[in-house]
Amino acid sequence: MSRFDKVINRKQTDSVKWDYTKKIFGVENVLPMWVADMDFSVPEEVTAALHSRVDHGIFGYTMPGTNMEQAVQSWLKKRHSWEIDPKTITYSPGIVTAISLAIHAFTSPDEKIVVQPPVYYPFFEIAQKHEREVLFNKLILNEDFRYEIDYDDLEAKLSDEKTKLFILCNPHNPSGRVWSREELTKIGDLCIKHNVIIISDDIHSDLLLFGNSYTPIASIREDIAKQTVTCIAPSKTFNLAGLQASLVLIPNDSLKRRYHDVQQLFGLLSINTLGADAMEAAYSYGEKWLDELLPYLEENVVIIENYLKEHLPEVKVMRPEATYLVWLDARSLNKTDKELQELLLKKGKVALHIGSKFGENGEGFLRMNIACPKSTIIEGMERLVTALKA
Repeated sequence: MSRFDKVINRKQTDSVKWDYTKKIFGVENVLPMWVADMDFSVPEEVTAALHSRVDHGIFGYTMPGTNMEQAVQSWLKKRHSWEIDPKTITYSPGIVTAISLAIHAFTSPDEKIVVQPPVYYPFFEIAQKHEREVLFNKLILNEDFRYEIDYDDLEAKLSDEKTKLFILCNPHNPSGRVWSREELTKIGDLCIKHNVIIISDDIHSDLLLFGNSYTPIASIREDIAKQTVTCIAPSKTFNLAGLQASLVLIPNDSLKRRYHDVQQLFGLLSINTLGADAMEAAYSYGEKWLDELLPYLEENVVIIENYLKEHLPEVKVMRPEATYLVWLDARSLNKTDKELQELLLKKGKVALHIGSKFGENGEGFLRMNIACPKSTIIEGMERLVTALKA
């Protein structure tokens, strides 16, 4: 039995996933498989580090130091062959926060930002809250049911003189696509050509499945690195989202100063003490736990593929190359997203993210979180089929 088979009751812990379905979806007693956190306990070393800090009993001002820098450096070098300078590191409570600060630092209200839908919706929602115009470089589904980039359209949007920022998602959320070195090089070259800063959200980069490998866009060439702000975190990898601790890597001194000025403006100069301890412990000692997690997630993907093939073949599975998210294509059912959501919540009693949340070209798709025990996966598939089978 795997450690990840254990079912842990998360109700009455103020869990967004488990305790707030009534507030978010308007219904109670549904199986939540939507928001991107795991139903797994963190590595024991992380728990031990938190106990040690709590037992000390003093919670004054702290700041991540040399040990943290070394843990981050070692992790990126070992897992992704990426050597970073510790001077590039700064911290943020979360990656969404970091992206919001970057938008404030590197753009003005009359300027434009490019995103690639279907994509993690805060990218465009936050940009719009900042009163920036968002340009949508829509991803294209190829014959192999895999997303590709429309480079002609991307260049047209990057060449707009008011475009100042491109937000990349690598690996891609919601599809789990891992962009290749060749694809990323094309993006980097276009952004350099048109002097557009890249914000790369790489939060899912440790969750690589089925033999796929990840390339940080900032690792390709120095000139691309100087144009890039990379956001990473242990929050998805080790289930630490509630501890509010992320990293922002900025090799360009000028960009880092501009970003730091905005951090000062909003008083976001450090991270939570417990979050920092958890981050350092995860990067220092969490590798064995992660190496056990990844094949478990792969098995969950295969369960879903086989179950739908047998019981609801009309719904196609886009096999994720990374992440613990599965992008399901329900377009052949000829239902609107509102109808799909209604069936899932009221007939199947299961909560998934509807595709249009990630952009209009996501309509007819569903995003399912599979970071849960196999028993939950099977129950979720039964509910999904109950909801959608004609």
